[in-house]
Amino acid sequence: MDDIGQNENQTPIEPAQQAGPFVIVVGNEKGGAGKTTVSMHLIAALLNAGKRVGAIDLDIRQSSLGNYIDHRRRWVGRRDIAMPEQIVLDAPTGHSIVDRQKEEADAFVNALGQLRTRNDFVVIDCPGADSYYARLGHAAADMLITPMNESFVDFDLLAKVDPETLTIEAPSIYAEKVWSCRKARAQADGGSIDWVVLRNRTSHIHAKNRQRLEAALDELSKRLGFRQVPGFSERVVYREMFPAGLTLLDLTEDETGPGLTMSHVAARAELTAMIAALGLPSLTTEASEGSI
Repeated sequence: MDDIGQNENQTPIEPAQQAGPFVIVVGNEKGGAGKTTVSMHLIAALLNAGKRVGAIDLDIRQSSLGNYIDHRRRWVGRRDIAMPEQIVLDAPTGHSIVDRQKEEADAFVNALGQLRTRNDFVVIDCPGADSYYARLGHAAADMLITPMNESFVDFDLLAKVDPETLTIEAPSIYAEKVWSCRKARAQADGGSIDWVVLRNRTSHIHAKNRQRLEAALDELSKRLGFRQVPGFSERVVYREMFPAGLTLLDLTEDETGPGLTMSHVAARAELTAMIAALGLPSLTTEASEGSI
């Protein structure tokens, strides 16, 4: 993987400031890290800020984001709710790997091309496993958001560590894939991928394990060239509205009045902090705070 793992003195990547249609990919190769929750709340925040948003779910089998959006569509006509433009991709039917990959490439390029012409942002949710669709998505990203839970189980997604000293031994297969996608993107159009590791389901207890994990992430961020952004704590509120297709930002004043709990307040603050830390182009802090 060329010089990956050797750039300890690399300057941290700044938040993206690119104008025009902007592609955000939410991906890793592990389930249960909150990719769909992050994707949908990001979509809702962008819609509430008055942006036009396209969406693609690359998890063809499970289609969690697609199902979330389908649930959301039930509210159209019954209440004032903004919707993203979604294009659904089909599973390939070719007999050979080459044929199937060509189908996927054609379908993805066509879908992304359509969404980019009509939207300010495109949010792509990837499966929790390696697939050709996922590789296409990663390579097309202007910003790659990789959610990870606060544990060394999830850290293994990014790098291997010594079991006794917890020092970093080598980047993971996923980190190598991201590195390859970054090189391919640079060679294709001279663009860059802003890689963001989003620490999800964080604990409020400053335990020894958390300190070790923070130190390891800080070291790894310098070697792999990603930046860290605060994500969501472990809260039921983020998932309880999935059947209705809603997010925290869709609740009306009546719904959030007497029933607004401290968990709702804290969750909204976390979402505001995440959007601000991402530094998305054309989305000002004032707009995001006002919407949230």
